[in-house]
Amino acid sequence: MTIEKDIARIRLQEERLRFATFDEAAAWALGGAMRTLALSRKMPFVIDIRTGIRPLFYAALPGSAPENADWVRRKVNTVYRFEAASYRVGLEYRQSGKAFDQTRGMNPIDYAPAGGGFPIRIGGVVAGVVTVSGVPQRDDHNFVVECLAAHLGVPLAEIALGPEGA
Repeated sequence: MTIEKDIARIRLQEERLRFATFDEAAAWALGGAMRTLALSRKMPFVIDIRTGIRPLFYAALPGSAPENADWVRRKVNTVYRFEAASYRVGLEYRQSGKAFDQTRGMNPIDYAPAGGGFPIRIGGVVAGVVTVSGVPQRDDHNFVVECLAAHLGVPLAEIALGPEGA
């Protein structure tokens, strides 16, 4: 897919993958399913689900590294700042040709415009973030979308990103 098509598809994902409510039980159910799927695929993820700054689910799976936890923190900051999936933010910056740096008030030590962070929306409000880190950024993003689609009963085929560059 082209960058334009990817951005449009991620916007669709953000529109379709919304919650009516979200609480500790929902976080645990979603996180548990994500952990089980990641383990079955031998994906070395850190998985983080939170509302506000309150962590509701966290798992560091075999093969993950301390660096993954920091990537999660930075992706969470990006989602909250832009109220958008961290992958979309990165694609939009890449498309615009603008730097994602301190000149725009975003220190790369605190923000990561990379795939894997996705907003938890209740209606139109970003109430939290579900984030993974551990594989290439498009795969991080696709894993979160796959898990959210399964959790929310949204057919993945209707919203999935195609192969990169296709």
